[in-house]
Amino acid sequence: MPPTTNRLGELLVREKLISLQQLRSAQEEQRRTGSNLGFALAKLGYLTDGAMTDFLSAQYKVPAVNLEEYEIDAEVLKLVPKEVAEKHRIVPLSRAGASLIVAMADPTNLHAIDDIKFLTALNVEPVVASETSIMATLERYYNAGPSYDEVMAGFEEGEIAFGGDEEEVNILELEKASEDAPVVRLVNMILLNAIKKGASDIHVEPYEKKLRVRYRVDGVLLEEMAPPLKLKAALVSRLKIMSSLDIAERRLPQDGRIKLKLGKGREMDFRVSVLPTIWGEKVVLRLLDKGNLQLDMTKLGFDLGPLADFKWAIGQPWGMVLVTGPTGSGKTTTLYSALSELNKTDSNISTAEDPVEYNLHGINQVQMHEEIGLNFAMSLRSFLRQDPDIIMVGEIRDFETAEIAVKAALTGHLVLSTLHTNDAPSTISRLLNMGVEPFLITASVNLVLAQRLARRVCSGCAEPVAADPKVLADLGFTPEMMASAKLMKGKGCKICNNSGYKGRVALYEVMRFTDNLREMVLQGASTAELKAAAIKQGMITLRAAGNMKIAQGVTTPEEVLRVTMSD
Repeated sequence: MPPTTNRLGELLVREKLISLQQLRSAQEEQRRTGSNLGFALAKLGYLTDGAMTDFLSAQYKVPAVNLEEYEIDAEVLKLVPKEVAEKHRIVPLSRAGASLIVAMADPTNLHAIDDIKFLTALNVEPVVASETSIMATLERYYNAGPSYDEVMAGFEEGEIAFGGDEEEVNILELEKASEDAPVVRLVNMILLNAIKKGASDIHVEPYEKKLRVRYRVDGVLLEEMAPPLKLKAALVSRLKIMSSLDIAERRLPQDGRIKLKLGKGREMDFRVSVLPTIWGEKVVLRLLDKGNLQLDMTKLGFDLGPLADFKWAIGQPWGMVLVTGPTGSGKTTTLYSALSELNKTDSNISTAEDPVEYNLHGINQVQMHEEIGLNFAMSLRSFLRQDPDIIMVGEIRDFETAEIAVKAALTGHLVLSTLHTNDAPSTISRLLNMGVEPFLITASVNLVLAQRLARRVCSGCAEPVAADPKVLADLGFTPEMMASAKLMKGKGCKICNNSGYKGRVALYEVMRFTDNLREMVLQGASTAELKAAAIKQGMITLRAAGNMKIAQGVTTPEEVLRVTMSD
């Protein structure tokens, strides 16, 4: 007898495929997103797609299929409308006479089977596939826009008219060309493909003999396409028009914003930066998807001990909490998640940001404008006259900002901010080098958090791998850790564009500023001495946090080596 939805989790625990704690976390994720249990387990990295599919196949006594191996005929897809396929999360695979073979995550869903029977007048033969692979297949077939080749076929040779010196191009001609249907379709395709692939940035780059478009996916840049070089002026002009920028100005950098409405109430913002280079203007677009902004701290990658320390620090009535890491390491997401938790009707929260990436209801956000003198220091001074409880400063860049932030923390305000340092202990040295007095640092700082983002192993193609003891030893694994580690690696599939990785997980180094560390700062201790003392009091370093994620099968040794330095 196949399991009911309620019993499925119990059976997975009984078969020791997941732990009871993992089941509870997945059920919480299921309630939050409205997905089924299998999808929640895969998203959290607790159970691979393959393991889930094999389990369901055995329980339901129904064959399992690998959707990547199927090339679905267009006539078969037409039998089931997109709305029905997405509603029931099913994929029609093939037709054999009066029977239709349908891939389902839950083959006992009689309502879905009856719907398809009624629509197609065919017998339905269910097979099992994971919900993750079903959703990826639906996206690939039902939501696929025109391909790059189809878009490029829309250009006639005579239409591509811009190849010489850009200064010779007539502005009116350029504006007209940028509005031509083929150029519009190409730009739309570049933007929509980036959204579908989960890119964080788009780079449109002109060179002497080539124009290329790259996407940054999960922190890594990948070349996506190389449109004809003669299109560069029209392509850049179209992006400038969409961003409300000056297409006649090609000598100076410009910044703008594009807002796209994607249906179902979803909006996507693109932050646009145009930079003149020797071969033309380079455009970089940063994708800001509020729908994907993760504000739940328990989902960011925190382990229980560091999460408790971080929550303690942001729960204090005053003091500073500093988040550090390189550009693109998720600092803004961590700060927004903290603000989201602190955002209550009895608190006045103000933020100074450059730029404001996401709009948060109930929080007073201020955009910096250096050209008119509105910088972090000026904003901080104004905030202190606005009866604040909590202040967030986008970045402490200089002594003036650091001094005001410290004074704000000492006068009864909670201050959150970021710095660019390699790890948590070196943040103290950075403040000292800026000119902040040691006694002010020890009196104001509650906690320092350093973070990095490592790519997750793709749940759609993850498989166990044998560990190389030398590599693990170099990473800092003990023999006991090696014995219990369950290393996973993605072999590459369509879900992850054959990279073996899908999504990212944060690694955290949380240094709670104890009395012992304060005393060491006052005595002039070095960064190395502070780090040794912090580890002794229980701080988990970035490398150690990465090793824990490797042992759990969440990421790989290569990723941890890429984003962390040795202890």
